[in-house]
Amino acid sequence: IKINLIVNLTIKTLLYLFNFLEKVNTFFLRIGRQFAWIAIFLMVVVIMIQVFFRYVLNSALPWPDEVARFLMLWMTGLIAPSAYRWGGFVSIDMLERFLPKIISTLLTLFLLIVSLFVLIIGLELGLKHINAGWIFSSASIKIPFNLIGGKAEPIKLAWMYMSLPVGIVFLISVNIELILRNFLSNFTKLELPEDLDKQKLETQ
Repeated sequence: IKINLIVNLTIKTLLYLFNFLEKVNTFFLRIGRQFAWIAIFLMVVVIMIQVFFRYVLNSALPWPDEVARFLMLWMTGLIAPSAYRWGGFVSIDMLERFLPKIISTLLTLFLLIVSLFVLIIGLELGLKHINAGWIFSSASIKIPFNLIGGKAEPIKLAWMYMSLPVGIVFLISVNIELILRNFLSNFTKLELPEDLDKQKLETQ
């Protein structure tokens, strides 16, 4: 009886944690995707401006390349967690398909746990990279304080590097959600909610 109580309590705790993470991830990833669309749109605009000035006017601007890189990094950091959640990353699942279900499930959980440790290490490295970014300033991206009578101030590269740990934090959150989803869906009889955003995308 005690073992059953412990098992039931553990499952309820994991289910509560899963539901909490599922709602939090859905909310923040939706916001992240909207900013990612804006970033990629602005990146295309900036690149087209540079193409026009470089090849039509034969006078390249100093800032578009760095601005495009800035937008690309943030776009990647904001969209990667959604791609990871939806299984959009490149993977080789040939072995998994041929294995028995229980072994396949255990292999998937093992790989997700390994991925979690890799992401934690990546987060640590990303935070260190930000610290270095506060020392160096952008060569061409400046805040135009000169328009209000001040002096144009170059932004710190840390604002660009910040896209890495921000993206990794959401990847870690999604990774934990995937671990819980795989465990609960394969080792319990619970029916877990599906990602409505993914279903909507697949039906379009």
